[in-house]
Amino acid sequence: MTSHVAGSATRGEPRSGSGSGWLVFAAVLMIFGGLMMLLAGISAIADDDVFVSTRNYVYEFDLTAWGWIHLILGIVIFLAGLALFRGATWARAVGVALAGLSMIANFMWLPHAPFWALALIAIDGFVIWALCAAPGPREN
Repeated sequence: MTSHVAGSATRGEPRSGSGSGWLVFAAVLMIFGGLMMLLAGISAIADDDVFVSTRNYVYEFDLTAWGWIHLILGIVIFLAGLALFRGATWARAVGVALAGLSMIANFMWLPHAPFWALALIAIDGFVIWALCAAPGPREN
């Protein structure tokens, strides 16, 4: 009788191309979070009246500028999530860095869309955790 520990592979078992369920989890969250940022960026670029403008905010940018930041970052996160699905090992490090940048951008976005920004910050936190918790490509 063979016992299996959750999250570990025994010798002789083939590993999937993505490495583990954590990488698939992170890839799905990156694709979803990237699409959410992309939509927020499009909304901010297309119509500045969608979001609340605040006065005397330290990180005060024009909403169109924030829209472009979110649009570009959302596209890059989405593409990195797709690369992670394909098994690219570089996508893990890039994913952690992009999720960190996304957390910073969404923290600065809090006054304009607080619930949206908090949801994206939480998603980015889970992405970082999942990418760091996943076993390496050579771990058995």
